[in-house]
Amino acid sequence: MKILTFTGRTPSEALKKAKIEVGDDGMLIETKEIRKKALGKEALYEIVIGIDNDAITPSYKKATRPLSKQQPVKQESQDVLFDLSNAAEQIAKVSRVTTEDPLAQYMAPPREPRTATEAVIPPREPKELKEIKSEINKLTDKVKIIQNMFWDEKSPQIESQIPSEFAEIYRLASQSGMNREHLDELMKITLEHMPFKMRENSVTVKRYFQTILRKMVPIKREITPNVGAKKVIMLVGPTGVGKTTSIAKLAARYSFLMQKKHKVGLVVLDTYRIGAVEQLMQYARMMKLGIETVVDPPEFTSALDSLRYCDYILIDTMGSSPYDKGKIEKIYECLSANTTSYEVEVVLVMPSSIKYEDLKTTYDNFSTLGIDSLMFTKLDETMGFGNIFSLGYETKKPISYFSVGQEVPEDLVCASSDFLVDCLLNGFNRSKA
Repeated sequence: MKILTFTGRTPSEALKKAKIEVGDDGMLIETKEIRKKALGKEALYEIVIGIDNDAITPSYKKATRPLSKQQPVKQESQDVLFDLSNAAEQIAKVSRVTTEDPLAQYMAPPREPRTATEAVIPPREPKELKEIKSEINKLTDKVKIIQNMFWDEKSPQIESQIPSEFAEIYRLASQSGMNREHLDELMKITLEHMPFKMRENSVTVKRYFQTILRKMVPIKREITPNVGAKKVIMLVGPTGVGKTTSIAKLAARYSFLMQKKHKVGLVVLDTYRIGAVEQLMQYARMMKLGIETVVDPPEFTSALDSLRYCDYILIDTMGSSPYDKGKIEKIYECLSANTTSYEVEVVLVMPSSIKYEDLKTTYDNFSTLGIDSLMFTKLDETMGFGNIFSLGYETKKPISYFSVGQEVPEDLVCASSDFLVDCLLNGFNRSKA
């Protein structure tokens, strides 16, 4: 990096000189007043600009330091990063300096308004103040971009060069647990279709990328059954993901929280865990719901028939390891034994707190059941949500619900792409659920 200095009667004048010489590629490092304004003498300001050697105009010679004064590349990067951390303060100083003295000569003394109409018209900003504000905004954005470039420089195995404007959004998505191939594909799509003008500002880059993320994951809207029809929903998934609690949340939601209070019935296939059966029966007693237990697949049809008066029939299944094909086969046998006219919607329940590869393995092993939609639990127990985006993008299966805590029924929310994008970029916030 080459360090250049420019002087002027005001910081704005020095900035203009720097812009003429090095364009928009320079980075503001320091601003200082080297001569105070005095009688017969104008103030003199100096700004220090850093610029990459490759971006220096031909009018500047690339001087090299003696070997005795050179530092290792890594050490130099750390030093520059340290300087960048103070750049925001330097930019703030520019703002304060320019409003205290140099611009005072451009401001007319205050006077009383002559008319009521004139009194409500705000005073005009001097042209030079507008230019300074514009330059400060650009430099602030450049500092942010360059800081994220250093993260990109230190990150391992970066296969494709990420433009500096996208470094921040790439870092956030990568650290969220999103699959690398999916992230690179999204970056490629964004670069191909994003208007070049929007790349000049990190805010517009982030907003555009949010739009891409919203379209990345399909969302299943909650639709109530028509009069005379019913919905049969089966929750499947690994042990300990919260299927039984989720069944209770759904039952309470359909029974009490919707515009119409629907009749809900429960079917329990999880006879392997006595505790799970007792827990669901306790919920059924509290909410006054019908409940049936199924031990063998032939009993599945009669259980559904017994609850034919219900608008919703919710089925809790035995939890199993994704590698326990015997238990998954048992669930499949129950589905195959269904001779009713009811179509069973199979919802795969998974925790959001495990990495993408484990989510994908779980999905692959349960996919033999014919997964219709996905449900994610434990959103309040993780900081990364890119794994959810990657699984939805890979499988093209819609997400129906999020479980954001243990409370029944409050901590169950209908899936929303806006909420998921906000979690990925800004972290989980229960108030936005």
